[in-house]
Amino acid sequence: MESHATILLSRYYSVPLVLSTIQPTPPFLGFPSKTSLSFPRLNFSTPAGGRLRHCLTVSEGLSSASSSGSSVDVDDGSGGGGGKEEVLLDESRMVRVCDKLIGVFMVDKPTPTDWRRLLAFSREWDSIRPHFFKRCQDRADAEADPTLKERLLRLGRKLKEIDEDVQRHNDLLEVIKGDPSGITNIVAKRRKDFTKEFFVHLHTVAESYYDNAEMQNELAKLGNTCLAAVQAYDDATKSMEKLNEAELKFQDIINSPSLEAACRKIDSLAEKKELDSTLVLMITKAWSAAKESNMMKDEVKDVLYHLYKTAVGNLQRLVPKEIRIIKYLIRIEDPEEQLCALKDAFTPGEELEGIDVDNLYTETSHMDKDCGGYLSFEHRRYPY
Repeated sequence: MESHATILLSRYYSVPLVLSTIQPTPPFLGFPSKTSLSFPRLNFSTPAGGRLRHCLTVSEGLSSASSSGSSVDVDDGSGGGGGKEEVLLDESRMVRVCDKLIGVFMVDKPTPTDWRRLLAFSREWDSIRPHFFKRCQDRADAEADPTLKERLLRLGRKLKEIDEDVQRHNDLLEVIKGDPSGITNIVAKRRKDFTKEFFVHLHTVAESYYDNAEMQNELAKLGNTCLAAVQAYDDATKSMEKLNEAELKFQDIINSPSLEAACRKIDSLAEKKELDSTLVLMITKAWSAAKESNMMKDEVKDVLYHLYKTAVGNLQRLVPKEIRIIKYLIRIEDPEEQLCALKDAFTPGEELEGIDVDNLYTETSHMDKDCGGYLSFEHRRYPY
C-alpha cells in the first residue's frame, strides 16, 4: 500500500516522530482518453461524518517551524550573547530534525515515489530545504563507511532533482490558482508543463488537506478544470494535425499524372489503413463543389467524381464485413427478400470484391458479436 507523509515542524524539536499507518484515499484511476493523460475527475466528497485519511503521518508536533523553528535571532551588538546562543540552539534543533528526516527518506520511505508524496504533503519543506541538503552533505563528508557515504550523497542528489520537479509543479499550481478563469490560456501557453506528474502532484496536494474539506474540494475543482482544458486543447490540436495531414494527402492525389495513378494512391492508402474519414470528407467536398460549379470543365468533374467513388468505396471496405452485411440487410424492405439475403449471408462461398458490388458471407457467431456492438453504437447515437 502506497504511503505518504505530512512533515510538520514547530519551535521545539525534541518530540519524537509519530508514525501511523492508515488507508489512503484512492489515487487516480485510468480511463480512456484522447490525451496523454489518463485520470478521471477528482472527487473528494465523503459521506456525512466521514473524513479522508492519509497513509502515513510524520509529525514532529512542531507546528510553528516556519515562523520560529527555522528563524535565526541575530545579535544586534547591544550586548550579551543571547543572540548567538539562540542561533546555535536553532541550528542544533534543525540538525536533529534533518537527521530524523534523513532516516525517514532512507529507511521508512526509501523510494522516489514516496519522496514526491512526502514533499507534496509537507507544509514546512520550504523552511527545511536548505538545512536538509546541507546536512546530507555534512554527514556524507564525515562518514567513514563508503557505502553509507554513497547513500547519503545519492539521497541529496536524487531528492534535489525531485524537489526541483515539485517546485515547478507548485509554481504552475500557484499560477493557476491566481487566474482560475484564464486556465484555457495558461494551458495554451504551457501545455508541456501539464504532465501526468503534475496531475499526480495536484492530487497529492489535495489529499494533504484531508482535514479541510473546503480547500480539498477547491483543489479538486481546479484539477478537473485543468484536465478539461488540457483535453480540449489536445483534441483541437489533434484535429488540426489530422486536417493538415489530410490536406497533404489530398494534394498528392490531385497532383498525380493520371486518374489511374490517383486511384492507385487512394487504394494504397486504404491498404495501409491510412485512408481516414477526414481525407474522404475533403475529397467529397471537392467533388460536391465541382459538381455545382459552372466554371469547371467536365473533365475535371469526372476526375473528382472517380476519386470520390474510389475513396468512398475503399472507406466502406474498411468497415468490418459483418457491419456491412447488417446495413445491407436493414435496407431491404421486403421480408421474404430480406430472409433470403440473410440465408445467403450465412452460406459459405467465394468472396469477391467488385467495382460496385461485393460478395460476402460470415458466420453466425461473428454476426451475433458485431450485431450487438453495432446496435449498442446506434442506441448511443439515437437513444430515443
